[in-house]
Formats: sequence, C-alpha cells, structure tokens
Amino acid sequence: MTPLRIGLLAASKIAVGAVLAPASERDDVAVTAVAARDPARARAYAATHGIPAAAESYDALLARDDIDVVYIGNPIAGHAEWTIKALQAGKPVLCEKAFALNAGEGRAMVAAAEAAGLPLLEAFHYRFHNVMRRAEAIVASGELGPIVRADATFDAAIAYDSDEIRWRADQGGGALGDLGSYPSHALRTLAGEARVVSAAIEMREGVDATTSAELAFAGGAPGSLRCSMVAERFDATLSLEGERGRMSIRNYLAPQAGCSFRVTIGEAMRQEPVDGPSTYAAQLEHLVQVMRNGATPLTGGRDAIANLALMDAIRQAA
Repeated sequence: MTPLRIGLLAASKIAVGAVLAPASERDDVAVTAVAARDPARARAYAATHGIPAAAESYDALLARDDIDVVYIGNPIAGHAEWTIKALQAGKPVLCEKAFALNAGEGRAMVAAAEAAGLPLLEAFHYRFHNVMRRAEAIVASGELGPIVRADATFDAAIAYDSDEIRWRADQGGGALGDLGSYPSHALRTLAGEARVVSAAIEMREGVDATTSAELAFAGGAPGSLRCSMVAERFDATLSLEGERGRMSIRNYLAPQAGCSFRVTIGEAMRQEPVDGPSTYAAQLEHLVQVMRNGATPLTGGRDAIANLALMDAIRQAA
C-alpha cells in the first residue's frame, strides 16, 4: 500500500515532534513535502529533516499531487485562511491547535470541510493518548457519580522574545489561545459544555500572559481553568470530583514525559496505567485510521467550534 503522504504547511518547530518524529517510526506514513513563507527556509528545513521536496510557496504545496493530507503548522492567525484553501484544493487537513482565532473562523473552516466532503481534524495530540481515552471511559462508566467539580490547568514558562509567535498579538499569541486551549478542551471532553461565570486576564507585551476563569457545567457544577506563560513551574493538572469519587491526572498533556493518574472511590485509591505510545504517535495513528479506514475524527467539527466559543466567552468575560 502507498504510504499516507503528508505535506507540511510551514517549516515549524512543532512539526518536528508532532509529525516528523512519529512518521519516521512507521512505514505507512511519509512526509513528502514542506512549504514556508521563505522558499530558502523550506529548502533548508527539507534538507535538515530528509523531506524529499520543498515547495516554493504555500499555494504550490497545495497544488502538489504527491500529498494526501496537509498538516497546518503556521501561526494561529493563518489557520483559517490556509485550512480553507487546503480543503478547497481537495486536501484533507490536520490543523494545529488552537484551531483558529475565534469561533467565527472555526465555523468557516468546518463549513469548508463539509462542503468539500473531506476530513478536518484539530491536532489536540493529548486527546488520542491512552490516558485521556481511559479518563473518558471512567467518567462515562458513572464510577465517579455525577460530576460536582472539574478543574484544569496548563502553566508553562515561555520566555519573552519579540519573534516568539506566542508573544505576538498579530499572530494570535497569548496564553489562552496556545496553552489554554488544552484545559478548555479537556474539561469540555470530560465534564461537558460550560458557561463562564467570571474570568481574569493579566496582559504583558500586548498579549494575555495569564488567564483564569471560573466555570459552571451542566447542573451547575463549578469548575476552573488556568493557563500562564509566566508561571514559575510547569503544571498540567486535570481533576474531576464526583459524588462517589475523584480522578486526578498530573501531566494529562504529555503522559509520555511522566504522568500520575489516580482514581479514588470512597477510601480506595488506585493508580491507573499511563503507558502507551506518545501522544503524537497516537495522534498520527488516529489520522491514519481516519484517512484509511474511515474512522470518525475525535477532534474538529462542532467540537473545535465549541472550544473556540468557550475561549471567546472567557476573553469577553475578562
């Protein structure tokens, strides 16, 4: 069988771990081309990472006939434009999170995918790992009982640099759009849709450096979300409390880098397994299953729009 051929739209740092590394471990996936805003950068990137072809532009990449799916890895501000162009060019898309700048852009992207009849997935790599799959199964089983509280955090220090896209407002930078999309998505996946009760934003260098929000889930269960690019230490914690038990995951974001997954029911506490392929390997496997076997995407579509809508509401409340 011909390998699933991926084209990289942007010579990005994230694509190295998100796509190139897991693809190199498979014989049924191949990264065949890359494009950058600067053709010379694309050629250098291709040479460094052993990619066969460097397209002269994003448009040239989308016109290639040796690409089955496009990975959108450019800054958030360009996600909507190039996702829609890729879909209109007949190419399925795996788009990095955050999906877009706002829910309006997300709706336009999903509409383009539906019009083209093509898959459009959001690259929430954590979502495909065994840990998150198991957490979802535990909640669905009712073992915890009705959820009475849900909290999630993602703090990671990102040093200020005028060229760092997460510190550039014009490129969709800021803590919420990058880091905060994870706790927002994780809470929605496990506890359901939420409304914003209150929110606070600390601005630095023209972007939100720290954002926090108090939430209310179905039935009125309270919850919270926090993300910060100026935190003193890394923290990616997800916890749900039910009427009968509690679940806590430390580093739900990338369990392969170390994770603690505890479930407590009454007085009995157990450690859930955290092994399995990396989040990025699991994401690539899911993409293969969607493309080759017609699996239903776990991300994208209404889920992506709803996640953007929650982040929009947090910004508005703040």
